[in-house]
Amino acid sequence: MSLELVGVGNHFNQTGLSSKEAENRLKLEGYNELTVSKKRHILKLIFDIAKEPMIFLLIACGVVYLFLGDTSEAVLLMASIGVIFLITFFQERRTEKALEALRDLSSPRALVVRDGQTKRIAGRDVVRGDIIIISEGDRVPADSAIINTDHLGVDESLLTGESVPVEKIVWDGEQKIERPGQQSSSFIYSSTLVTSGRAVAEVLSIGSKTEVGRIGKSLVSLQPEQTLLQKEVSLVVKRFATWSGIICAVVVLSYGLSSRGWLDGLLSGLALAISLLPEEFPVVLTVFMAIGAWRLSHRNVLTRQMPVIETLGSVTVLCVDKTGTLTQNRMTISALAVDGSILNIENNKLEGLDEKYHNLVEYAVLASHRDPFDPMEQAIREFGFNTLAQTEHWHANWELKKQYPLSSKLMAMSMVWSKTSTDYFAVACKGATEAVIDLCHLSSERSTKILNEVEELAKQGMRVLAVARTKVLPDQIVESQHDLDFEFLGLLAFKDPIRLEVRSALQECYGAGIRTIMITGDYPSTAKVIASDIGLKSFNGIITGEELDIMTDEELTKKIKEVSIFARVVPEQKLRIVQALKANDEIVVMTGDGVNDAPSLKAAHVGVAMGERGTDVAREAAAIVLLDDNFTSIVNAIKQGRTIFDNLLRAMSYVIAMHIPIAGLALLPVLTGFPLILTPVLIVFIELVIDPTCSIVFEAESSAPNIMLRQPRKLKEKLFSRRVVTMSILQGVVILAICVFVYLLFAWFGRGVEYARTATFVTLIVSNISIIIATRRQKNIDVRNYLSNNKTLLWLIAGIAISLLSVVYVPILQTTFGFMSLQLIEVLFSLLAGVMSWFFMKILAKVYMPRSESF
Repeated sequence: MSLELVGVGNHFNQTGLSSKEAENRLKLEGYNELTVSKKRHILKLIFDIAKEPMIFLLIACGVVYLFLGDTSEAVLLMASIGVIFLITFFQERRTEKALEALRDLSSPRALVVRDGQTKRIAGRDVVRGDIIIISEGDRVPADSAIINTDHLGVDESLLTGESVPVEKIVWDGEQKIERPGQQSSSFIYSSTLVTSGRAVAEVLSIGSKTEVGRIGKSLVSLQPEQTLLQKEVSLVVKRFATWSGIICAVVVLSYGLSSRGWLDGLLSGLALAISLLPEEFPVVLTVFMAIGAWRLSHRNVLTRQMPVIETLGSVTVLCVDKTGTLTQNRMTISALAVDGSILNIENNKLEGLDEKYHNLVEYAVLASHRDPFDPMEQAIREFGFNTLAQTEHWHANWELKKQYPLSSKLMAMSMVWSKTSTDYFAVACKGATEAVIDLCHLSSERSTKILNEVEELAKQGMRVLAVARTKVLPDQIVESQHDLDFEFLGLLAFKDPIRLEVRSALQECYGAGIRTIMITGDYPSTAKVIASDIGLKSFNGIITGEELDIMTDEELTKKIKEVSIFARVVPEQKLRIVQALKANDEIVVMTGDGVNDAPSLKAAHVGVAMGERGTDVAREAAAIVLLDDNFTSIVNAIKQGRTIFDNLLRAMSYVIAMHIPIAGLALLPVLTGFPLILTPVLIVFIELVIDPTCSIVFEAESSAPNIMLRQPRKLKEKLFSRRVVTMSILQGVVILAICVFVYLLFAWFGRGVEYARTATFVTLIVSNISIIIATRRQKNIDVRNYLSNNKTLLWLIAGIAISLLSVVYVPILQTTFGFMSLQLIEVLFSLLAGVMSWFFMKILAKVYMPRSESF
């Protein structure tokens, strides 16, 4: 059916804009696209990384060794800098792409009227005042007002979250633009999808001034927060860096002002500063997050921002977008009603359909398009094919003769079909119940009965359409369907079914102490039914978008403590909900899949997007993407996050404990005048090679059996608690005492500085392994336990053994590290001394922390 360019009043120019007018507006107002935030220049990124304390210290050491002519030491230090730099650079380059996705989405091709002619142009070239023509399957290029329409239906789920298309009517030229999602609206919005009909519209807003553009603006203003763990680790490292710098300066001055020399003082000071600075913390954190992300990827969870994996373990509130997250984001026929008899249907399937429902389904199919975009019509055709395809009620060969479109005056549509071997046409009608009742001219009594059925179905969260039929002779086709006399057939009830796995996943969240809030753009009655179906607990009332509008932030922050359902909300309101929860010191996860979810996904501590049904905007704004859209994958991610924190606690404890002997051995020459025991190269070797490798052992630890039965970690609970730090220091002191004993013993027997350094280093490395064994969460220590529960440990011991043999007995490495070849008895003595530290640490654990599994 053709659609003439007929305007309303005098506000519409049939010829559209002239090319000159369009060019001028393009220059004045810009392109129809979103402003993309500026990317950080690569040189700025390199400079930011170079400002890290550890990088600065290593560079300083490398410069000193180059000045002294010791190129091998300098090369090793520079290689260490390269390792740290590459890890940091890789992480920093994972920048946000949300605005780019929004720009691409908001710039489809557009059919416009320019100079009285229709022409197709790039969506970014559309300007305010352009006349556009849209039809079924098109993306709307800009926010516009409807000038003329032929049964236009638009899917606005990208903006509202609701999958049911909204019908459009002609703009009166004066009404102001409304929010998306309103039925019988005169406005269409950028990036939404036309599901049926055609229309002519006048562009009112472009680019960042559109509805989707406002979402883009909110994304620009929202900056991803550091996780709590990142903040804590960063603070600890900065404090240690400050004290390390002060101590380094004191050592250099004491050496320089005495007779021991400025260069020796500089090397000693730098070595001590490096030993005190726990630069492994960010490295270990990176290792844990990277391997955690790899493990989650095997469970269909893609991690875009790795640090949030740990945050998942601390989640207290899960904000769930209903459509596409709790539900499948598709309409299915859920019930049929004929003459007061209601047939409930599960999952849009029936083994057999009773004869009395055949006419209802048959004419519902005939009242729909054969290749529909509309999700309700898709559900009707799918159900009709499943139940009627092998019967005489399926009419694939009938010919469409006329269509009566839906209008603002009559919310019903009819299709006129030519039947085979008959002299009359069949007319099928479907639409709003009130409209179909009117077309059927029903009595007041029967109308009331039908409307009561509709109300009953609506209370169950269903959307209802009525179906009717009639027949006419070819020469009796009238201009208005209202002039036909229809027979009422019954009701079709539709529902967006919940995901089957949601209920069990939700119960597991409750067991883990995680509160769940449902946020939806749907009506309160529908939201309440869905909440009941999935087992949502403790929903004391429902807050609607209108109620939210009149609430202050303080009122919302207070009220949100007891309300678990928000209905009829819009994007900026979702953002307010997340911010109110954060104001209550909650750790918030937000799930979603539409453009409307992007700001709240980015504002939440953890944004979780759906990968299959989700938009590019949602996926790019989120920290985590569920590749299978499976709600249970969120629970798996939370479990992984809790496991990571448990194991990270042990790894950080280990790092603190190992810094004590390293710092002590670096400080001993300063206090006693002994030669350097641990040179900067040896310290870097231990901290940047062995320590990160050892952290992999802790990362590979399995989850505790009761990990999803615990309450979430408190917001203010510190990773570096007094209990953990004290125990770690005690462990480190034990290892330091053993290493000093070995060094003094070798020095006492006159074996020389190189022999003493070698034996002490072997003892330190073996103690390193001992502390890993003592810190693991194992009640019974035996070989079978370690081989079966954590095979990484076996590989670690083998790798360290090979490394030790290499640096002690390979000549070129001996010279580089300042070692000498030890005799067998000396090696055995050093090994035994290192193993003894395990016994002392187990005694400490029983005396100081008898109930702790960590030690």
